[in-house]
Amino acid sequence: MNRLTLKLFATLRERARTSELTREFPDGTTIAQIWTHLVREFPELGGHRDSVGFAVNQEYVEGDYQPRQGDEVAFIPPVSGGADATVESKWIGKMTIGRDPIDVSVLEREVGAPNAGAIVTFAGTTRSDNAGRIVLRLEYEAYESMALAEMRKLAREAGQRWKIVRIAIAHRVGVVEIGETSVAIAVSAAHRGEAFEACRFAIDRLKEIVPIWKKEHFEGGEIWIGCQTSHPPHIDSHH
Repeated sequence: MNRLTLKLFATLRERARTSELTREFPDGTTIAQIWTHLVREFPELGGHRDSVGFAVNQEYVEGDYQPRQGDEVAFIPPVSGGADATVESKWIGKMTIGRDPIDVSVLEREVGAPNAGAIVTFAGTTRSDNAGRIVLRLEYEAYESMALAEMRKLAREAGQRWKIVRIAIAHRVGVVEIGETSVAIAVSAAHRGEAFEACRFAIDRLKEIVPIWKKEHFEGGEIWIGCQTSHPPHIDSHH
């Protein structure tokens, strides 16, 4: 038997009313089979209408992956789209996740360099309306250790695709009020074209793979953005 730590986030956490479980499974049990077991244990998860991603020890895996004794298994609902850390790759600056307001000028200084002829920044801010709803505030939740690792991966990919000098990313968790910045990216390069391209790639990729979820609080209710579809319940073997 393998004793595993199971982690749930965002809408999954709310429906199961827990964020972490410890369970034992026989050798050879796959991630997909563990998910099926959880749905039986927590029927509310059966109504989840999106594909669910799987991660083991903060790395995405396929549904046929067989976790081992002591592994941390995370079930990842679709992402909505702290800690400080630096990486040795020459073009990767600070990747941060935290509750404090984001100062874009700090990111710009982080990526500044004598050989940088252009700095491009992106700041995502909370707006007051969405899909006809009056938005009161946003609230973000993250699988922080894995989110930071995925941010470094996308930063590394950006540096491999374009000749950038440096890239830095900051993301908020917790409540983000109207008009405040929830995510910011700064990219420097010798020329503006590469800085623009790498910055756009970084925000698009972040919303695809980084496990950060957004709950929208609006007049009359709340909803997890990206966690609701009209499709029947099903499970994908990958995120």
